Amino acid sequence: MTLPLILASSSRYRRELLERLPVTFTCESPEIDESPLEGETPRETALRLSKEKALAVAAQHPGAIVIGSDQVADLNGEKLGKPHTRERAIAQLERMQGQTILFTTALSVVNPQGEIETVESITRVKMRALSRETIEAYVDIEEPYDCAGSAKIEKLGIALMEEVTSDDPTSLIGLPLMALTSLLSRAGLAVLPGLK
Repeated sequence: MTLPLILASSSRYRRELLERLPVTFTCESPEIDESPLEGETPRETALRLSKEKALAVAAQHPGAIVIGSDQVADLNGEKLGKPHTRERAIAQLERMQGQTILFTTALSVVNPQGEIETVESITRVKMRALSRETIEAYVDIEEPYDCAGSAKIEKLGIALMEEVTSDDPTSLIGLPLMALTSLLSRAGLAVLPGLK
């Protein structure tokens, strides 16, 4: 019997990443408040939200394996969210130029018994120093309004970055697949025989 697998996300980026693995899954948007709590660090926000997303969907699907993930961009201790508009994306990228941004991608998997395991993946991105003209050109081409930090590494946003250091090349896109394959195996769904 194949265990039902659910991605607790409406993110097309996470869905596309999970499609790289030989698994059948469905997606369900978790209905949770994603606002950071007062006094919470960006890292703490990512960890809490990944757990809450997975548990919210798991509560509706007992016996399923549920994946929750959240990513927070941290610029000198300040959370950078999704810009949603052209003006905010430009302003965000102007503040980030020449800076190193810390991206915490938290990953939680709820197993069929309802137990949760959570890990984090850290990515450091050093941005190039760019002119406003270059930033505006990028924003107009890519329209990165649904992306924390306003730059998509999987597309033209790579040109804005000077250096990227990560423990997982898929982490910055939103779902650390190396860690996920281990968590899925421990939850009872090995993507390769014998994988732990």
